[in-house]
Amino acid sequence: MDRLKITGGKPLSGTIPISGAKNSALKLMAAALLTPEPVTFTNMPRLADTRFLSQLLQTLGVEVYWPKGDSECRLNAAELTSTIAPYEQVRKMRASFNVLGPLLARYGHATVSLPGGCAIGARPVDLHLKAFEAMGADLVVEEGYVKAAAIRGLKGAQINFPFVSVGATEHAMLAAVLAEGETVLENAAREPEIADLADCLNAMGAKVSGGGTATVTIQGVETLHGTTHPVMPDRIEAGTYAMAVAAAGGDVTLTNAPVAALSALTGALRDAGVTVETDKAAGTIRIARNGRRLQAVSVDTAPHPGFPTDLQAQFMALMTLAEGTSVIRENIFENRFMHAPELSRLGANIAVRGHEAIVKGVETLKGAPVMATDLRASVSLVIAGLAAQGETEVNRIYHLDRGFEKLEEKLSGVGADIRRVGGEEE
Repeated sequence: MDRLKITGGKPLSGTIPISGAKNSALKLMAAALLTPEPVTFTNMPRLADTRFLSQLLQTLGVEVYWPKGDSECRLNAAELTSTIAPYEQVRKMRASFNVLGPLLARYGHATVSLPGGCAIGARPVDLHLKAFEAMGADLVVEEGYVKAAAIRGLKGAQINFPFVSVGATEHAMLAAVLAEGETVLENAAREPEIADLADCLNAMGAKVSGGGTATVTIQGVETLHGTTHPVMPDRIEAGTYAMAVAAAGGDVTLTNAPVAALSALTGALRDAGVTVETDKAAGTIRIARNGRRLQAVSVDTAPHPGFPTDLQAQFMALMTLAEGTSVIRENIFENRFMHAPELSRLGANIAVRGHEAIVKGVETLKGAPVMATDLRASVSLVIAGLAAQGETEVNRIYHLDRGFEKLEEKLSGVGADIRRVGGEEE
């Protein structure tokens, strides 16, 4: 099994280009099921997750043209051969479950396995299913599969989510665009990736308004057509590299960065004493820290535009080196502090109490072998390793490959001493 070896203590300098957003790309790929015409995505990140989903789409009969090394991906769902998404594929990644809505909307029936994914909380899909039932679908859950039918087609509905759910908002949108009549989603999630999905659906001929706000209105249409759509830049990747520079020190400019989507993080970084310069028009964020010690900053994770849960682990790694004590509250997922014991192996002082982590900053971290537990936890260990004295070995890095494109290449390009070993490389 591959692992990363990192020799820390080297300041980073140069430029890091930001790839397309994983969390947007996966829902956009599912949207290609809604039309018999080809849909082309540019700026598509090559990740384990996008590869898994392309394989599932091929199982359903979608033609996938995505040359190796290319960031342009063309999907053609002209003639599907199946509306069954099997367990052995859906279990690899929760986002695979999002093929249910498009299949149900276009074909009137679908059978999709309940999802798998990272062990960071229960994340049930009941809100997804209640939305489909509100649109007139008949649902049965048996033997680990959701069997859905809407033989007369889906109907528009008023759907008020009891709590904010990114996945349920996106999935309801994917189904409602082909439903008869108007669908209104209240208490919808406001993440930038939802606005990106709405833009793509509208380019395909849908009538979606309010994407990225708390109320999304969809006027159903009979058919959608093909389009070409650029995947938005990945705000989580950009935030991760920003914190890597803040931890290790140096001066790096992130290009193709979603500046507006990162205001909660850039504000916290400035409070910690990091130099942050943004240019929204150019899509650049400059991160610099040269010598000055970080200051402790407390954060509470919250739905967008609050501090992202997907950047919590990385921020905790940064705060392990800050002067003072920070409190990090995780309000989205109930099991997302699994990185804390691993950071402690590097010398961090972290006490977890329920949904709070109290981080008392230390002057130095020291390299040690650590184990990744999920995607964002993995990269928090990389950040800590870049700042630590000596060598850090990060095991189970297949988690990293799910969400970070060319991680070692990008970090090596700005001066990090990081390499992948294991498998055929040793």
